[in-house]
Amino acid sequence: MKILAIIPAYNEEDCLETTVKEFEEVCPNVDYLVINDGSKDHTPEICDELGLNHIDMPINTGLASGFRAGMKYALKHHYDAVVQFDSDGQHIPSYIPLMAKKLEETGCDIVLGSRYLAGEKAAGLRNVGSRIISHMIRMATHITITDPTCGLRMYGKQMIPLFAKGFDLEPEPDTMALLLRNGVTVCEIPISIRQRQGGTSYLNPFRASRYMLRTLASLVLFVWFR
Repeated sequence: MKILAIIPAYNEEDCLETTVKEFEEVCPNVDYLVINDGSKDHTPEICDELGLNHIDMPINTGLASGFRAGMKYALKHHYDAVVQFDSDGQHIPSYIPLMAKKLEETGCDIVLGSRYLAGEKAAGLRNVGSRIISHMIRMATHITITDPTCGLRMYGKQMIPLFAKGFDLEPEPDTMALLLRNGVTVCEIPISIRQRQGGTSYLNPFRASRYMLRTLASLVLFVWFR
C-alpha cells in the first residue's frame, strides 16, 4: 500500500525536525508531505535547509485548506491511503502500520486513533468537549466514535478525491458525522498520544471555545437538518 502522511506545520520550528526524523526512522516506507501553513518563525527555513518534502502556503490558511492541498498532492501522485500526522511530536508514528493493517483487513474507509480505547483521555475541558461531540455524533448517526477530536486519522483511497475536490469537507468531527450519514465506514484503533514536544499550541482557551461552538453548531445545523 502506497501511503502519504500529511504533516501540517504552523510555527513548529521547535518540533518539526525531530518529528520528521522520527517519522522517517520508524516508517521508512511511508512518504510524507509537510504543509508549511504560512509560518512566521523558522519553519520555512528548516524545510529548505533539511530538504524536507514540503509545500509552502502563501499565508496561514488553516488546517482545512492545508489538508486539502495535501489531498490534492496525494490524488495527483496516486496514493492508496493518507494519514493525518501532527508536526508537534504528539503523534507516534509506530501506529501508522497498525492503521494501514486495519484499513486493509476491514475494508473500511477511515481509521481513527482513539485514546479512549487505550484507556486514556484528553485533558480537562477537552475531555468534556470530546465527550459531548461523541454523544452528538452518536445521536446523529447511531454510530459511536469514541475519540472524535483525535487528529491521528488514516483515509482510504476512496476518500482522497472526496477531500481533494470537496469544497466544504474538513478533517473535523462534523465532517465525520456527515460522511457516516452518507455511508462512509469508520474504524478505530487504540493509541496513545504524547505531550507536545515543544512550541505552543495555537489552541488557546479562546480558540478552543470557538472551535467547540463551531463544531457543535455545525453538527446541529448541517448534519441533523441536512
